[in-house]
Amino acid sequence: MIKKLIIFVASLVLSIYILGPLVWMVSSSFQPENEITAKPPHWIPKTPTLENFRAIFVSEKEAVTYENRKQGDTAMGGFIPSTAKNLLPSMWNSFVVAITVVLLNLLISTPAAYAMAKIRFIGRSTSIYFMLATRVIPEIALVVPFFLFIQKLGLMDNKLSLIITYLAITIPFSVFILVSYFESLPDELDKAARIDGCSRWQSLTYIYLPLAVPSLVAVSMFAFLTSWNEFLLALMFTQTDQSQTMPIVVASFASDFNISFSFINAAGVMAVIPPVVLAMIFQKYIVSGLTAGAVKG
Repeated sequence: MIKKLIIFVASLVLSIYILGPLVWMVSSSFQPENEITAKPPHWIPKTPTLENFRAIFVSEKEAVTYENRKQGDTAMGGFIPSTAKNLLPSMWNSFVVAITVVLLNLLISTPAAYAMAKIRFIGRSTSIYFMLATRVIPEIALVVPFFLFIQKLGLMDNKLSLIITYLAITIPFSVFILVSYFESLPDELDKAARIDGCSRWQSLTYIYLPLAVPSLVAVSMFAFLTSWNEFLLALMFTQTDQSQTMPIVVASFASDFNISFSFINAAGVMAVIPPVVLAMIFQKYIVSGLTAGAVKG
């Protein structure tokens, strides 16, 4: 009983620590500015309001000028950042980039992982760990090479630049996860398929892909979240509203003439909805996909 009690208390403390900021973000997004800055803070809004979310959806129709921004009173929740109208388009840009990266990531990493797991060739192990080693390199160290590469291709301020660089970041880890999963599947399945006349591609398509759904979902979620949340490369390669993604626009809310914390938190709630929905839909596949290849057999 003591052991179970300790585990329960530790789990409860950890859950509060992890979920506390998320709960506060959701709660404060429904609060006016004078409540969010009150001491002690109000975890439950006294006067709930949807004005912060309304500003996101109607800001595109309302002209925001220097004068009305200066007159906006953040304490009363009347302030709208000048870049508020860019939030929904930027979320669409993030979604397009993330989905494209997921599809291309699967298209490239799945055949590569199958080949490394089921085809024996010289340098196989070295190539696997070499790809994994690229994940050790800090992202900041890749900014200059990526910048020169994108500049030479003439893709600055283009969503395609983000897709290319995000693929370079996500594919190595995806291949490593999928290799571990494919290696956990019996080689006899591949041999039986080959005896029955299947090509390598048919063996992958008809035998291994249906069995690898949990791992494919986990890899897809990793690629989606990496692309959805990435900030540094998006900051370097995008300059205009047509290509900027959601993290860049949300960050711009904190550098306007004035700052509305409740509005920023409302934008944060909008930003976390797509990943949370996807995680809830595919949660049973995510855990099994990340852990199934840990033990072979």
